Amino acid sequence: MLGIGANGHIGFNEPSSSLASRTRIKALTQQTRKDNARFFGEDETVPKLCLTQGLGTILDSRHAVLVAQGEGKADAVAAAVEGPVSAACPASILQMHPHATVILDAAAASRLQYLDYYRHVQTLNDELGLLP
Repeated sequence: MLGIGANGHIGFNEPSSSLASRTRIKALTQQTRKDNARFFGEDETVPKLCLTQGLGTILDSRHAVLVAQGEGKADAVAAAVEGPVSAACPASILQMHPHATVILDAAAASRLQYLDYYRHVQTLNDELGLLP
């Protein structure tokens, strides 16, 4: 289960992370620390480092599920789903995953160029009883 940052990071694999990276200690960007400060009390320090699964490790999973909500994630979602696979958008590595599911609200999906097609495919899957 993965979330996506506004800069396209997943699992704290910030832009420029190696697409083949393994589980490791990673430095967090200031923006990621700011975005996650809400999870810490006033008397707690937001960590500067984290332990994360690397992008290569994520690709080894049997099923990857990415969940995104809000317009603030729309550009990152579009880059991840429809842009080139690139270390500039670590979440784009999910295009290479054999079984990745992306779950979005309308706002997070709002910048997808092929949104109508994705909805059509989902409707067909539902009608035929296929998995997403």
